[in-house]
Amino acid sequence: MDTSLERIRAKIAELETKLADLRIAERELLALEKFPVRKTRTAPGPKPKRKPEASDQEEARHTIGAAVADVLGQHGALSAAEIADHIRATGRDINNRAVSFSLQALKKRGLVRSADGRWTLPKARSRRTRS
Repeated sequence: MDTSLERIRAKIAELETKLADLRIAERELLALEKFPVRKTRTAPGPKPKRKPEASDQEEARHTIGAAVADVLGQHGALSAAEIADHIRATGRDINNRAVSFSLQALKKRGLVRSADGRWTLPKARSRRTRS
C-alpha cells in the first residue's frame, strides 16, 4: 500500500514532468513568434537544472517547428506520432507531446493543416490571371 509520502513524491515527479513539457512548448512558441518578448523579473531562487551545452546545441539545429515542416515537406500527410518518429530517426531526442504542441502552434499560424488525424502543409494557392 502506498504511503502518503510516496503518493506525494509521485505527484511531485508528475508535476515536474508536466513543467518540463510546458517549458519546451513555451520555447517553441517563442521561437515561432519571433517577436521580442518582455522578460519579467523573478525573485532569485534555485536555478533550473539543465545541461550547460544545451543552449548552444539548440541554437545550432532546427527548432521543432522547422523539423516538423521539413518532415511534412518530404513525406506528405503524417500523424503526429509518425512525425515524431521521423524526427527521432534523425537522431534528435523528442517526444510526441512536443511535436503535438508544435503542430498546434503551426496550425494557429496557418503553416500546417489537419484532416482525419493526418497533418499536411497547406497547398500553395495560385492566383488566376484574368485575360
